[in-house]
Formats: sequence, structure tokens, C-alpha cells
Amino acid sequence: MGQKVHPTGYRVGTIEPWSSRWYSGKKDFGKLLLQDKNIRDYVRKEFGSAGIPRIEIERTGEAVNVIIYSARPGVLVGRKGVRVEALKKELQDVTGKTVHLTLHEIKRPELEARLVAEVIAEALQKRMAFRRAIKRAIQTTVQAGALGVKVEVSGRLGGAEMARTTKERHGRVPLSTLQAHIDYGLALARTTYGIIGCKVWIYKGEIERGKKIDYRQTQSMSGRTERPRFGGGRGGGRGGDNRGGRGRGER
Repeated sequence: MGQKVHPTGYRVGTIEPWSSRWYSGKKDFGKLLLQDKNIRDYVRKEFGSAGIPRIEIERTGEAVNVIIYSARPGVLVGRKGVRVEALKKELQDVTGKTVHLTLHEIKRPELEARLVAEVIAEALQKRMAFRRAIKRAIQTTVQAGALGVKVEVSGRLGGAEMARTTKERHGRVPLSTLQAHIDYGLALARTTYGIIGCKVWIYKGEIERGKKIDYRQTQSMSGRTERPRFGGGRGGGRGGDNRGGRGRGER
């Protein structure tokens, strides 16, 4: 089961904050939940080029506050704020309430798993070799300061007749540690021979017990810093096992 649990959902309430923060009774809960999904889908569809890994929604009795984290906020704002005003008007039509928009710039997009997955997916759509796209994304992320990266790509890789899965890992990615700040992202590459799924896990360090991740300060590495360990086998923290053979990550 440990391989099937969503890393973000696994940590909600421990170190991960809720991305939707509001309360409702049974009567309106389903409607508001669907409304949140429509808001996120609309923003990502219309402003996909802005690099948006996370959208938070807060509700009060009279208004809806939409907090957007973007690697390129200038795309959202537009010239003289024209695009952001149009977005606010569209979201008011969707929700039927007053909408307040808050934008936060992401200074290091190489450390955002969803954006890294989108970069890999875009490279695959441009017919880049999948192994080269994966290795380049991992190298860029590690150079930005990540303590560990794992990438998994599934589908008809290279136009093969049968779908398959390939994985690459660098450093540590402790998925079962609740205090570990694991950023997870998924993107789809829509190629001529089918859809290829790209999953990315990025380990950014440990969060102190009793504290939660503040995404407004995600660009500073959280908790204690650790030196990345390479190799990925059982007992292969340095690329070898106890019997002197090769670690699982090197085969």
C-alpha cells in the first residue's frame, strides 16, 4: 500500500496544509467542492503557460479568496493588469460571489514537482528521447538544491507497440516518513502515439515536528539540511550492497 498512497494526502494535517480552506454543511458541500475543481481547471486551462503548481482557495460568507502560485506571474497579470481583471470576472461568474485574487511568485520552479513533470511532458511532446528528458530534469532539480528526486514515466515510450514504465532516482526520497517534505506532481504528455504519464517526487528536507509547510516560503529549504545520498539499493546508500555487488539503483 505504501506505493499507492498520494504523498500529499498522506501528510495532510501533519505537515501539509489543506489546499481548500472552508466549512460547509451537507447541503452545499458537494456543490462547493465541484466549484473548487472548476476554478482550478479553468485557471490551469487558460493560463497553463504561467507555470502554476498550486492553487489554494479560502471562503468566507461573502467572498472567495483564490491564492495562485506561479513561476511566471506576469503571464497572469498581463499588460496593465488586464488579464488578471478578466480572470477575476470569469471566476465571479463561476462562483456567483466576490472573488479576491492573490498571486505569489515561485522563484525556483526547478523545485516544484508539478512544473518539473510538465517540463518532461513538454519535452516528450517535442519528440525528445525519454531517457534524455528524464536525466536533464533530474540534473536541473538536483542543481537547484533538492535532496532527492524520483521520476516515473509510463506509456508507449518512444512509440513502442507495448506500454511500459521506466523510473529514475537520484538521492533519497523517503515516502514513508511523515515529517519529510515530499513534493509530488503529475503531468500528461499527449503524443501522436498516445498519452504518456509523467510523475515526479522531490524531497526538500524535513519539517520540524508540530510545524506545517508555508508555501509562501517554499523556496527556502525547510527544516534541517541533509547531504544527499546517492545510489538506491537495499543497503546501497553509497551505490553498493553488503555483499560488494552493485546497488539496485545502478542496474
